[in-house]
Amino acid sequence: MSRLFSLRPSAADAHLLAFHPRPGLTGLSRFAAEFLYFGIKEARACLFAGLFFAAVFSVPRTGLLGVARYDVLLIVALAIQSWMIWARLETRDELKAITLFHLIGFALEVFKTSGSIQSWSYPDFAYTKLFGVPLFAGFMYAAVGSYIIQAWRLFDLRVEHHPPHWMGVAIALLIYVNFFTHHYIGDYRWYVAACALGLYARSTVIFRPLDVERRMPLLLAFVLIGFFIWLAENISTFFGIWKYPNQLGAWSMVHVGKWSSWSLLVVMTFTIIVNLKHIKARIHVPA
Repeated sequence: MSRLFSLRPSAADAHLLAFHPRPGLTGLSRFAAEFLYFGIKEARACLFAGLFFAAVFSVPRTGLLGVARYDVLLIVALAIQSWMIWARLETRDELKAITLFHLIGFALEVFKTSGSIQSWSYPDFAYTKLFGVPLFAGFMYAAVGSYIIQAWRLFDLRVEHHPPHWMGVAIALLIYVNFFTHHYIGDYRWYVAACALGLYARSTVIFRPLDVERRMPLLLAFVLIGFFIWLAENISTFFGIWKYPNQLGAWSMVHVGKWSSWSLLVVMTFTIIVNLKHIKARIHVPA
């Protein structure tokens, strides 16, 4: 199942995906080699997110060559995606999945920035705004999906003791719905999180940094990814890409409670990817 999003990898990816047993590698040398390859694969999995957020942090608020900042970021995001497809760093199936994440994220952005909610805002002008949200915003969610898809392929991931797929889908739907409904009927994220905790308590992610498989509790992976997204959010708000109401006068750190929201979003994103792979495996579509 881990190969279903794989198609004619680039030369660099082929090297990272290659399996060459190294029985003579032991002790500190093995630790150093695995740590190095783990870092390289992580950086490669973050390629789209890294390039995109580098643009987010480097494009001046005044824009470039007369083009507004948000419009520049949309152009950059589209250019990165096109280049990754051309360079065989991303497959068309992966692009379809990332587009789905973009649409899901954009719908959430439209709701969260609407006049009656105003959880945050995009204060700058742009021609490519729709319902008050710049079109590049969906790529921030797509970046999370891109990372998980790429990491799955590069680390040859497997999940042991994965819960029934319908249960994972149910939790993912509850997570997404709660992002909307907590403004009206209360925030039930901790109840949903408790359900997710029980559902994935036995789940283990198996990954291969080099030639030996390693293990990590899946819940720990969710929390760690959520933490790094929360850090990226702090940097993004510092540069004024978007602002929470308490940041309009002066910047302040994003509340640590957002870490839990991002971790839940990772659970939802992971579930979508797992089910896309599961569906494709069942219908036997060639990669």
